[in-house]
Amino acid sequence: MELIDTFFNWGILVRSFPILIRGLGNTILLGCAAIVFGTIAGLAICLVRLYAPKPLRRLAILYIDMFRALPILVVLILIYYALPFIGIRLSSFVSAALALSLVLAAFTAEVCRAGIQNIPKGQFEAAAALGLPFWVAMRKVVLPQAIRVVIPPLTSNCVSVFKDTALASVVAMPDLLKQATDAQALMANPTPLIGAAIIYLAFLWPLVRLVGYLEERGKAKSGAH
Repeated sequence: MELIDTFFNWGILVRSFPILIRGLGNTILLGCAAIVFGTIAGLAICLVRLYAPKPLRRLAILYIDMFRALPILVVLILIYYALPFIGIRLSSFVSAALALSLVLAAFTAEVCRAGIQNIPKGQFEAAAALGLPFWVAMRKVVLPQAIRVVIPPLTSNCVSVFKDTALASVVAMPDLLKQATDAQALMANPTPLIGAAIIYLAFLWPLVRLVGYLEERGKAKSGAH
């Protein structure tokens, strides 16, 4: 009974629930911002990596390797705590969104590169034979086919981004984890942390199952061909 009162105190959970929901809203907003900007930047970096002049391709490779190797927490701390030394001060939300976007862009670029290179060369040759300009061929022929290949790994990366939003609590952004730790300190009970874990699970578990479904669907289509 003492264990239940300590970790699953219903009264405390009800009192902390509005606080946790506000944190969840911030978490969703942060995750969506990072996914939008990170995906767009990742696709642009991918195209530079594949088709730009050699010096730019090398810069793209350097960017991809660097941000795939750096932990997101290190990137976040550098942005939030180091940039003010050169006069650049960003809010906790902008810092977290930027850190998540920079790292996601690197992983997205590699996923998109694999998807584009998976397209048979005959598709490029056919587009050229029809007289389609390069960017028109990319938009109408190559990318629509590549998207089907990259959707499962991109969705998996998006799930990872939502999980990594918890790191924003390190820079005092009022995300779900930060609100839970504040409520835990205020109420002197760990139940808000359990509540946050339940909310994370309820929010992310369907997305995890979606990733599994997309991967199985992709394998079935590959087998059919």
